[in-house]
Amino acid sequence: MNLRTFTLAAIGVIFSFINVNAQHSHSHDHPHHHPREVVFPDIPGYYTMSTDLHIHTVFSDGSVWPNIRVQEALKDRLDAIAITEHLEYQPHQEDIPHPDRNRAYEIASQQVDKEELIVINGSEITRSMPPGHANAVFLQDANALLVDDVKEAFRKAQAQEAFIFWNHPSWLRQASDGIPPLSEMHLELIEEGLLHGIEVVNMQRYSSEALQIALDHDLTIMGTSDVHGLIDWDYNVHDGGHRPVTLVFTEEYSKEGLKEALFEGRTVVWKDDLLIGKESWLVPLIEASLTVTGSAYMDDTTVLELEVKNSTGQSFILENRSGYSFHHHANVLTLNPYSTTTILVHTLNRLNNFELPFRVLNGVTAPDEHPEIMLESTID
Repeated sequence: MNLRTFTLAAIGVIFSFINVNAQHSHSHDHPHHHPREVVFPDIPGYYTMSTDLHIHTVFSDGSVWPNIRVQEALKDRLDAIAITEHLEYQPHQEDIPHPDRNRAYEIASQQVDKEELIVINGSEITRSMPPGHANAVFLQDANALLVDDVKEAFRKAQAQEAFIFWNHPSWLRQASDGIPPLSEMHLELIEEGLLHGIEVVNMQRYSSEALQIALDHDLTIMGTSDVHGLIDWDYNVHDGGHRPVTLVFTEEYSKEGLKEALFEGRTVVWKDDLLIGKESWLVPLIEASLTVTGSAYMDDTTVLELEVKNSTGQSFILENRSGYSFHHHANVLTLNPYSTTTILVHTLNRLNNFELPFRVLNGVTAPDEHPEIMLESTID
């Protein structure tokens, strides 16, 4: 694994970062944040859009009206949600009959300005295994997917240029051993361009096997809440919890930019205090999240004070990979959300330039693999 570095002196990176944030209409630059809020910086050259593309309302098997899903997303400071009702499973149809499968999306989209939140039309193709359940998002008409043949449903979604991903592949009702049952049908869907992503995180579940499938078959790495009740109840918001989300790195802040980035696989998933994604996207996100804000030697000693700011709601668990020891910390330390941590380093000699490599233990780039970063500073 290549060691990636970052530094405040990288002028090109800074200008790219400033340019992106200057255009970002849904800025995360607020002095105080609730733990439920999804706050991550843009990365050089890209917007970071926070999304939840798998949610339900009473128009399938959820418990709330679509406007509640919009209000929850606004409280969580999301950039986009997709309403993804089950197509074939309609347990509330005697109470809420609706022949138009687009209705939940229409109600939700009328509740908010697109500048505040992007609402996407989607549906969950709900079949037995194989292929199981899959979400098709960016639909024009969900009704067209109501066909008997399952592959034809995928083709109907493809005809609308939808982005399609495999839902909860480790769900025990369809995978009794908890291992995603990658079948010949799944391989055919991938080969025909009918399956573009896979949930490595669904609700509380994280599947390293699903992550490996994504890496092996170049599928976009996805994470969703799949919420049916209330976000506040299902994810212990009252106790500092948050929903899982997919962070998407887009060239423009728009529904079209989001769709393009998903097809290109520019994503990182955030679940609890875990970040999951390909190294090419996870490392720049961590680099943008952690910055060295100061460095100086203590009086006439060779103990270096290194101040590191974490600008996100994510904790970072770092393992020291240098030959230096620390004055206060062990070799594994945690950088808490929205805080600045001072690391005292025994450098033995007074240095003008300093590099401190870390492995990010709560970042995952592949099963049992963690990204590495370098904190770098010029000492005054």
